[in-house]
Amino acid sequence: MRKRQNCAMHAAFLTRHGSRETDSCLRKTQFHMDLWCCFTLQNWLLDFGRPLVMIFCPLEWFPLNKPSAGDYFHMLYNITTPFLLLKLIERSPKTLPRSAVYLCIITFVMGASIHLVGESISHRLLLSGYQLHLSVRENPIMKNLRPKTLIDSFELLQYYDESLGHCMWYVPLFLILFLYFTGCFTIVKAEKTMPISAWLLLAPSGLYYWYLVTEGQIFILFIFTFFAMMATVVHQKRKGFLPNSNGLFLLYSFSLSLMFLTIWVACLWNDKVLRRKYPGVMYIPEPWAIYTLHLRDKHMPLTD
Repeated sequence: MRKRQNCAMHAAFLTRHGSRETDSCLRKTQFHMDLWCCFTLQNWLLDFGRPLVMIFCPLEWFPLNKPSAGDYFHMLYNITTPFLLLKLIERSPKTLPRSAVYLCIITFVMGASIHLVGESISHRLLLSGYQLHLSVRENPIMKNLRPKTLIDSFELLQYYDESLGHCMWYVPLFLILFLYFTGCFTIVKAEKTMPISAWLLLAPSGLYYWYLVTEGQIFILFIFTFFAMMATVVHQKRKGFLPNSNGLFLLYSFSLSLMFLTIWVACLWNDKVLRRKYPGVMYIPEPWAIYTLHLRDKHMPLTD
């Protein structure tokens, strides 16, 4: 009887993943160490590292009227990330809708490119004394602009950078990760825990998603994706399927990020200056706002 149940579950697994052969399915459920390692390296180097490079590189090397080292990092990121996402989708045991994947990739590239231009100018303003913990109109360097309508142009730039660019960048990114996650399930008998390599990558991966959520102000998108993942796990478990090592890696990375976010908000909960820029319940300050407030410009008085 037990053997018959296992056969039925195995047949359901093959039906769920289309007409692919058993060996092919089992091979593709192995942990993708190469892809996840590349994701982690390029995320930390090309995404988190680009503002650091832009800040600390001498101005003589990259004048303010020319692309900076961070801009080149961002250009490379806009090439490598879609490539890695497509390679990840290729390895999914589940056949995903191609049209949705293509639209996500195209939107991602467009949104990341919009963000490239906006962030490039924003960090040049940062080198000129711009304070990220203040709004555009509250910044001292903006109050001296003439004519005053120039401030509207900078607010438009911020909208493209932090609102439209982030939306067109992060929504397709998280959607692709979720679509991939829906294919990361296998029969109970074939379930495997994460290998040591996955545990080693877990901390930097979870920390990067924390940075992504705080810097991009996308907590609602993040928590919605996380809850969707949890709901998918519950739904698949009722049918006899459990996440494989790649699915567990994504799920644990998001869980770790949520823990980092909780600690981050708790530590900065009583900061009155940050409360002015990030009002309301969704109080999640950006790391670079902490930089201009407490590390670089703490000697500069807050103007009313």
